[in-house]
Amino acid sequence: MPSLKAIRKRIGTVKNTQKITRAMKLVAAAKLRRAQDAIIAARPYGHSLEQVVHDLSRKAGADAHPLFKPADGGDDVDVGANKAAILLFTSDRGLAGAFNSQIVRRVELHADEALADYEDVSLGVVGRKGNEYFKRRKANIARFDNAPTAESALGLSHKLANCVIDDFESGRAHRVFLVYNEFKSAISQGVSVKQILPIEPPPADEDEEPVLGGDDYLYEPSREELLAHLVPLYIQNVIYNAALESIASEFGARMTAMDNATRNAGEMIGKLTLQYNRARQAAITKELLEIISGAEALKG
Repeated sequence: MPSLKAIRKRIGTVKNTQKITRAMKLVAAAKLRRAQDAIIAARPYGHSLEQVVHDLSRKAGADAHPLFKPADGGDDVDVGANKAAILLFTSDRGLAGAFNSQIVRRVELHADEALADYEDVSLGVVGRKGNEYFKRRKANIARFDNAPTAESALGLSHKLANCVIDDFESGRAHRVFLVYNEFKSAISQGVSVKQILPIEPPPADEDEEPVLGGDDYLYEPSREELLAHLVPLYIQNVIYNAALESIASEFGARMTAMDNATRNAGEMIGKLTLQYNRARQAAITKELLEIISGAEALKG
């Protein structure tokens, strides 16, 4: 049995750890609220923009914009080669439960199953944790960026959008997928896999009524000018929304993980305290027995 001093020291260590996890939970909860407000504000615009672009791609046709049709590979790329790119969002820090592990598992599963026929799959990794994981496994990492913050999310999204569009148009990737944690609640995040290039509208609903007024829209300015501005903006917005979702999901996962750690530390303190009291009681009983035995020996 450990000594009283060792148990007392361990109780103090666990109490210090509990203070840290409680503080981290409070910090994550405060940041989560701001991140959640940012998501709620961005979702309506993103949803409307997605509907508009998908409707335009369906009515204008695949030839209306280069991002509506599969990349042709360019002059210096094998046109017959199937190449895919996955842009994934992880975090820079750990202590966030399954936030990072469920992303890397989903990426590996998607690469092994959905992209099994592709001869080359490259990764665009956002977040140090994802980069460290795939670097150890010798994966094909095309680019790496630090995880976004509320201040850097927009600039990073603009940069990544330009990168994936350039890869697609040059033929370095024939399909581009986005993998990120979608924020549902403070205790629930789900991994979302979305194809962002080429832009393909969802299948039309059989019950959907045909749109009156012809098969296309009247454009002002021209269709080419409108699509040239709107489609890259849509790609940037999709990545920006994914960054915001990832930020909020990380704070939610960290808050939940630190809450669990704080409660586990409390349970451990209770068990150690009980062990300490039992050891102390046993030591006192032993001393009393020794005193009584000594007294009896003196009487004899």
